[in-house]
Amino acid sequence: MTRHEQGFDSDAFTLKRRNPNGGTQPLKGWGFRNETDPLTDVLLGSPAFLRHMATSSLSRKHLREAPCNIQTAQAQHKELVAAYEHFGVKIHWHEPEPELPMQVYSRDSSVMTPYGAIITAMANWWRRGENYAAIRIYEKLGIPIYDMVTAGTFEGGDFNVIEEGCVLIGCGGARTQEEGARQVEEWFRREGWETRLAFIDEYYVHIDLMVVPIAPKLTAVCLACTEPDIVDWLKAKGHEIIDVPFEDTMNLGCNFMALGKDRIIAPSSSRTLIDKLRARGFEVAAVDMSEISKTGGGIHCMAQALVRSAG
Repeated sequence: MTRHEQGFDSDAFTLKRRNPNGGTQPLKGWGFRNETDPLTDVLLGSPAFLRHMATSSLSRKHLREAPCNIQTAQAQHKELVAAYEHFGVKIHWHEPEPELPMQVYSRDSSVMTPYGAIITAMANWWRRGENYAAIRIYEKLGIPIYDMVTAGTFEGGDFNVIEEGCVLIGCGGARTQEEGARQVEEWFRREGWETRLAFIDEYYVHIDLMVVPIAPKLTAVCLACTEPDIVDWLKAKGHEIIDVPFEDTMNLGCNFMALGKDRIIAPSSSRTLIDKLRARGFEVAAVDMSEISKTGGGIHCMAQALVRSAG
């Protein structure tokens, strides 16, 4: 057994790798059981050094046709921050660095789990420094590292906790490779989780552009681009599906943040989803993300849930 597998603790850094045989103990004070319990703490990245780069086919399309206005994008991000503050969510920040122009997408470089953080493996070479920055913020917060992806590329938007003990892992090839997805899948199988791999076209970037939990047993899905067997799997687990139209999905309308207790932060362009949720009594903070999302991601991509309280 390596030193890392045994676990390493110092005053400066806590590296608590997973038990390679499974049965890792959940953290106390950090982590979450699912993506729908009340959100109390979130990790965000500053858009201070944001640049519009070709990270996906969607961002390349906008780069060709109507590049992002960075000042407008930064103003929109301030509105997103204000929405979290309105709901009483404590915000933790990555340290902005000029060399990390895409760090605003804090979900990509790491994944929070009940057992600690996973440091991912970014696909674009110019984003790999974000993984090191993620290690630094978890060190600062005192959050142990569960493990680090080493088998292939893997990004946080492809780790989708559907419900307690059940994860849907996206694999599109361009941003998350099958090798990386299989490595993460094996870790959670050993922890006793149900896992499901979703092979998606790389055009859709990550699984959280197509499938995102809203509340217990209630999930937003773009039926037009999600494989029917994934939809059937969700329904077999008792999930009610709210369909997000394809056009809205391509504008990142399915990429929202569930805050628990029937509260949601969603892009204002996602009118179908917003109207359906408000009709059900949800409190929805609708935020204009039209400019910043041109750079490659939406509200869910811009946030890493650190703590969700049970109940």
